[in-house]
Amino acid sequence: MLRFNKVSFGYEAGSIIRDVSFEIEAGQFVALLGENGAGKSTLCRLCNGLLKPTSGTVTLDGKDTRSVRVSDLARTVAYLFQNPDRQICQNTVREEIMFGLEYVVSDTEEQRRRCERMLSLFALDGGREPFSMSRGERQQLALASILAREPQLLVLDEPTTGLDYRECMLIMEVISHLHKEGTTILMISHDMEVVADFAERALVLSKGMLIGDCTVRALMKNRDLLSEASLLPAQMPALALELGAGFEDVFTIDDMFKRIDDMLRHIA
Repeated sequence: MLRFNKVSFGYEAGSIIRDVSFEIEAGQFVALLGENGAGKSTLCRLCNGLLKPTSGTVTLDGKDTRSVRVSDLARTVAYLFQNPDRQICQNTVREEIMFGLEYVVSDTEEQRRRCERMLSLFALDGGREPFSMSRGERQQLALASILAREPQLLVLDEPTTGLDYRECMLIMEVISHLHKEGTTILMISHDMEVVADFAERALVLSKGMLIGDCTVRALMKNRDLLSEASLLPAQMPALALELGAGFEDVFTIDDMFKRIDDMLRHIA
């Protein structure tokens, strides 16, 4: 699906991404993690051709992103910006969703069907003016507008930033449902609780270099890797780390209850 082979990217001032290699297979849910300035957003913009590698190659669905137009890549990959206001450009919610559809779907009836499905899924008013909506509602609209295109790869740059708990869970449940249906997800996030609950694999960047590629469970228990990337584990894995021996496999609240129950049964 997506392959980085010895990819570097930078400007005259210096490199932002340095000699990064990895491969994401179709259907995976991957979290891209690292400290501020690690190069995460730059890496994501390399995924869909918005940026071209200084050296190395990025291939998406077998196509070199340097030799394919961004508009053609957009049929395979969709990108959600961290700030929805950089993405919204139409006067009504319905027009915003239809805007992207017109470039990838030629049949007008199919355009209408997909638009109405997104309006229903996110409970959006199609006639509403986008900038009269809350930050969370605009984020939902931006997501709806790219999901309507039914991409194979969904790249998300901090999709839950600035959202309350209800809005966060709504967006993540939609993303999780898409993943279960086969959509490949690459998600930047600073929210380690969201990462622990939804992602399967973690790519860890630091100073533009890939320093970790492992399961999310393995990352949450790797003190050295977490420290090098200035990350903290989610609450339950962090508690398990503090408790030490006997809690190595605890990752969720259910895991913790089961472990404590087993220990109490053993004592009894």
